[in-house]
Amino acid sequence: MSTLLQSPLAQQEGIAPYLVQRLQKELNIFTIGDLVTHYPLRHEDRTQLHKIATITQEQALVQVQGKLTSTRLVGQGRGMRLVANLEDATGTLELVWFQRLAWAQKQLKVGEDYVVAGRVSAYKTSFNMVHPELTKAAKFAIGDSLSPVYPATAKVPAKTLLALMRRFLPQALREVQENLPEELRVRYRLWGRQEAWQHIHFPATAAALFEAKRRIKFEELFLLQLRLLRMRQQRIERHQGQVFADTSLQETFCQQHLPFTLTTAQARAVQEVSADVKKGVQMNRLLQGDVGSGKTMVAFLSMLVPIASGAQAALMAPTELLATQHYEKLHKYAQCMGLTVEVLTGGTKKAARRRLMDRLQLGMVDILVGTHALLEEGVQFKQLGLVVIDEQHRFGVEQRAKLWSKQGETPPHVLVMTATPIPRTLAMTAYGDLDSSVLDEMPQGRKPIKTSHCAETHRLRVFQFIREQLAEGRQAYIVYPLIEESSKLDYQDLMDGYESVCRAFPQVPVSIAHGRMGPEEKAYEMDRFVRGETKIMVATTVIEVGIDVPNATVMVIESADRFGLAQLHQLRGRVGRGAEQSYCILLTGYKLSKAARTRLQTMVGTSDGFVIANADLKLRGPGSLWGVQQSGMLRLKLADLQEDENILVVARKEA
Repeated sequence: MSTLLQSPLAQQEGIAPYLVQRLQKELNIFTIGDLVTHYPLRHEDRTQLHKIATITQEQALVQVQGKLTSTRLVGQGRGMRLVANLEDATGTLELVWFQRLAWAQKQLKVGEDYVVAGRVSAYKTSFNMVHPELTKAAKFAIGDSLSPVYPATAKVPAKTLLALMRRFLPQALREVQENLPEELRVRYRLWGRQEAWQHIHFPATAAALFEAKRRIKFEELFLLQLRLLRMRQQRIERHQGQVFADTSLQETFCQQHLPFTLTTAQARAVQEVSADVKKGVQMNRLLQGDVGSGKTMVAFLSMLVPIASGAQAALMAPTELLATQHYEKLHKYAQCMGLTVEVLTGGTKKAARRRLMDRLQLGMVDILVGTHALLEEGVQFKQLGLVVIDEQHRFGVEQRAKLWSKQGETPPHVLVMTATPIPRTLAMTAYGDLDSSVLDEMPQGRKPIKTSHCAETHRLRVFQFIREQLAEGRQAYIVYPLIEESSKLDYQDLMDGYESVCRAFPQVPVSIAHGRMGPEEKAYEMDRFVRGETKIMVATTVIEVGIDVPNATVMVIESADRFGLAQLHQLRGRVGRGAEQSYCILLTGYKLSKAARTRLQTMVGTSDGFVIANADLKLRGPGSLWGVQQSGMLRLKLADLQEDENILVVARKEA
């Protein structure tokens, strides 16, 4: 980047210090480069004047020239407004001001010609324009290009930004340097950078604006992908990996002890991991699969390769409950192979912990399952070969680095599992530096969960359906939306709901779990439900991740319109884990927003997590979905991951 583009606005003559501070604080604009890449939100057509008779409400901006024929104050007190009439040869347009009436009156002189600009709306039988931009016709010059409207704030209005852009853009254009190879620009018919910057701000035509946007979007996505691929390349070059080529344990388990046939996707993922750990390069692989797609089995089979070479494996989970459930599953698989599995959580007693640490350092523990407790300083392995991290978004890069440090010079291989499928565009961006394995099939024999949306008035029918399922020996969840654990209203809803469930099912033992309970109390209640001592679990979203009860076949979600799509899908995934038909019932009131209705229709219409993730991306955008915006990974000013997927795919390929 040129020195001019890097020069601070604070050093430019004629910009008041207070404006520099506001630009920095409110819009993150520090340099001339920041200013000229503050792209317009939209463009308005200032290249023509309209006749009043041709005006329509659909026009984003209307410019009209005419004579001011009258002004009058209407109403009293706070309801007072200034109304003026502007006439041309074809008709009359009413102009209205609700604020700054004294200022507006001073500007207006009956009998003079003005040009007004703004949006029009229909009022009775004619059109009016509220708070129009006003220019004396004698001082008006018709625009020679589409006029930009910039993202602005109350303290830095769009007009100020436009004035700054008119002043600094010509200087910037003289200095701007091309940053894409010519062969790329020729292949995709992309404009040069200078031309694109000119027309993104002041396009001569709509076609020019389109080409300017296409060039800048490609540049943004291409440079982002280059950065991600370079990070991956540096990791490969810097971090040598332990070499594990012995697949004998894996083959023995698959031939003699595998409780079911692997799906094609599971077999592919296992092969990809096995190939990675042979290379001598540290593996960083993302394993993404829908709820119930068999990630734990892939993780276990992956662990068997380093274990066969005398190394150890670890699995880190976000909660004690989930760690315990993983331990029970892995223990069942490992037992028949004569392997040792242990669990370490914050609740592990001191004496037991000491014994475990000694055995771990001596290499007597093959697999250690745990929570964040695995990161503590006293936890040392003899040789840690593979770390599996469940629910990736709970563990940051720094925490992964802590695990690496437990293995001296050569870090362990890392397999990151996520139960929330990631839309392709986000996977290529937020996880562009990781290799990726996708489980896009469900194990055989799994019946799709039947999902229905019911209004509040059908509650008695829903309760009757739960009774029928309980009579067949099944269990049920009833989940309430505790949006904030401190919210008294939500807490009251939950407790009222619990009492009404107890009244409706007087002979049925009921568990309750929510965020205000202590960890031991919560674990006790959940454990009772897991063991089948209680038949109904009334809970908040604390059960969203990781409680596995194959006998539970009904999930009722109260006020389902208050949940996001990903959350609804995670909750639904708590049922359908056994061979029996399972059901998810979304309960809501009658009044629903358009977005809520779309979410519920999506849930009823599909159980495919990848379809749901894409729908969620459209509804909420990438920042709120994945926190990638906050991480600084998506420094995109113009490109949109959802809209510009085609450009992203090409940019990734070229990068």
